[in-house]
Amino acid sequence: MTIAIEARGLGKQYLRGSLAHQRLRTLRDALSEWGSRAFRGRHADGSAGRVERFWALQDVSFSINEGEVVGIIGRNGSGKSTLLKIISQITAPSAGEVRLNGRTGTLLEIGTGFHQELTGRENIFLNGTILGMGRAEIARKFDEIVAFSGVEDFIDTAVKRYSSGMQMRLAFAVAAHLDPEILVIDEVLAVGDVEFQKKCLGKMHDLSQGGRTVLFVSHNMSAVDQLCGRVIWLDNGRLVEDSSDTYAVTSRYLFGRKEQRKTAEWRASIDEGMENEFFTLRWFRVRDEQGATIDTPIRNNETAVVEIGLSVRKPDPALTFGYALTNEAGVCVYWTSTEDAGYGHRPQITAGNIILTSVLPCGLLNQGVFRLDFMSAIRARQWLVHPNESRSSVLLRISGLAESQYLRNTWPGVIAPALRWNVEHPATTEAQNASV
Repeated sequence: MTIAIEARGLGKQYLRGSLAHQRLRTLRDALSEWGSRAFRGRHADGSAGRVERFWALQDVSFSINEGEVVGIIGRNGSGKSTLLKIISQITAPSAGEVRLNGRTGTLLEIGTGFHQELTGRENIFLNGTILGMGRAEIARKFDEIVAFSGVEDFIDTAVKRYSSGMQMRLAFAVAAHLDPEILVIDEVLAVGDVEFQKKCLGKMHDLSQGGRTVLFVSHNMSAVDQLCGRVIWLDNGRLVEDSSDTYAVTSRYLFGRKEQRKTAEWRASIDEGMENEFFTLRWFRVRDEQGATIDTPIRNNETAVVEIGLSVRKPDPALTFGYALTNEAGVCVYWTSTEDAGYGHRPQITAGNIILTSVLPCGLLNQGVFRLDFMSAIRARQWLVHPNESRSSVLLRISGLAESQYLRNTWPGVIAPALRWNVEHPATTEAQNASV
């Protein structure tokens, strides 16, 4: 398979500090500044002068094949935009090299190249030219660009009269209709309202299905999960992970770096135990009906059992156990505990080694990665282990919804319950009643 992008040891170094961006206008200014620093160690204005070098990107290597759609994730300042600028040849690397095989289209800063005094029509031609499109190509795609942007009624109005959202919509519409072999896009889902964001996602999906190589930077992990078959995670300028297991990487990014070592099973160890005067937690895991820990993705209609292993040393009628389930967006989906069954049906917590089990509701959870946090309390008196402070957490990944071939992507909503539907025929029922 042909390699579209190859990066070898990429690094980018910048200067920061009080002297990093100082501009000296003349030779006299330069000599004066030099003399001031030599005799006083300070700027001409008396402030201390200091320059510090730092690496915005350091020793990053990867290769991307033609037709791959790759998401690049990381917090602000992690080096994502710097990487894209190097790949787009906007800036040169301080170390390493990048090789491109094909024409590259770039959408890093939406609205770059717009002239406020020109109309929307004129700016389409101006912006398209800046992005590498020929006049004939722009004219051929003009109507499609305008229709996509949704600013038809204002296309001959000066852009300075547009709202910021309208300008961004028009800029994305132009960039989205480029025809490059490699498309580099930075945070397009920050554009416009919800309706337009859906259009952006649809366009991105069309591009990915068209065999183009796409680099997609976004803080929207759901979009990355849906669109990208691979993800690169950057942190402090370094490559943390590069994997085709998109859901696993985005969940670790969302839930925090500590989740890199979390699986579907937690067991007490010498340096990480959980105990108090009432009990010791021995293990906490998600397993299947046969007793095997679930370490691979399952469909939402497959049976998963939450199992808690305990050594109870001080039984109490009000002692309860359970877990809180949180999705990858940090939303608590539900809490459950041994109290749920109600008085008279609660499991009996006795002294000694016990195992508590609870089946996760089938056909309920949406596609994604979920965290289960162990919790325990003395009912109406005190928390023993609050789920927000629990050190015993496990992960469960749902990769598909029910059996339908049409439900391969995430269904809208926090959950995706598989509900039963019945049909009635009132006309037939009424006729039968009339005959009686």
